[in-house]
Amino acid sequence: MAEISAASVKELRERTGAGMMDCKRALGETNGELEKAIEYLREKGLSAAVKKSGRVAAEGLVNAYVVANKQIGVLVEVNCETDFVAKNPDFQNFVQNVAVIIAEKNPANTEVLADLAMADGKTVKETVTNLIVTIGENMTVRRFARFAPQNIGAVESYIHMGGKIGVLLECSIAKAETVNNPEFAALLKDLAMQVAAARPEHVCREEVSAEILESEKAIYKAQAMNEGKPEAIAEKIMVGRLEKFYKEICLNEQIFIKDGDKTINKLLQELNTKLGEQVSIVKFARFEKGEGIEKRSDDFASEVMSQIKA
Repeated sequence: MAEISAASVKELRERTGAGMMDCKRALGETNGELEKAIEYLREKGLSAAVKKSGRVAAEGLVNAYVVANKQIGVLVEVNCETDFVAKNPDFQNFVQNVAVIIAEKNPANTEVLADLAMADGKTVKETVTNLIVTIGENMTVRRFARFAPQNIGAVESYIHMGGKIGVLLECSIAKAETVNNPEFAALLKDLAMQVAAARPEHVCREEVSAEILESEKAIYKAQAMNEGKPEAIAEKIMVGRLEKFYKEICLNEQIFIKDGDKTINKLLQELNTKLGEQVSIVKFARFEKGEGIEKRSDDFASEVMSQIKA
């Protein structure tokens, strides 16, 4: 059996938050191998990170990173339990560093990302575990998007309300020099803000699935029939309401938030005419912090009081 040093026990304790005797026992059971000892503690449920992993993490940050030449952009959401921790500098630095790693190494998903090394040599997964132990809340890298134009193009990001909403957007262009044009740069930023504010679901109507269209048509026609309209009239009403539906969910057909007299399509046409360009929106991603996560019904103060009374 390998000799277990005090330094090894100390490092294991720092990385897992487990008790001193539990760490010593884990190292003994794994012949002093640190990574295996961490797995041992997790399997036994003795790691502080494991104990916190079941707690709901619906707060956190959405952050973005775009390289200087706008040829790679990343949008990432990292969750924690409270808004207080989301303001912690260590947490914020971790979110930004993760975005940079995604940009540089292009992982396929969050599982692959977890095993990538950060600047200090620790993996993303190990760093999350250390943060959980140090800060005392459950955390998770929930999702990310990475855009890199395959042809000539550029990406831009927009972060709203300090990380509550984030957008990443990619446009294609015909001329490489347009990337450095201030008017094009302003357009990219406006489009990203548009996505944040108007919540489109698709770039254009061609992206809307046939299944969704058939469902919407059936609903609109049924609504009109229920209003007492004859079937022929109900069909026309359905078509009109479908057009309104497109204008709500398709970015190209939305009204520009900065000018109610223009659609996004019109905005693009005007800039293309002015610059002799062919700017078009390729895709976008919009993350809203904690969306879709069932949040805790109790609050932090109540949790503290419940622990005091226990």
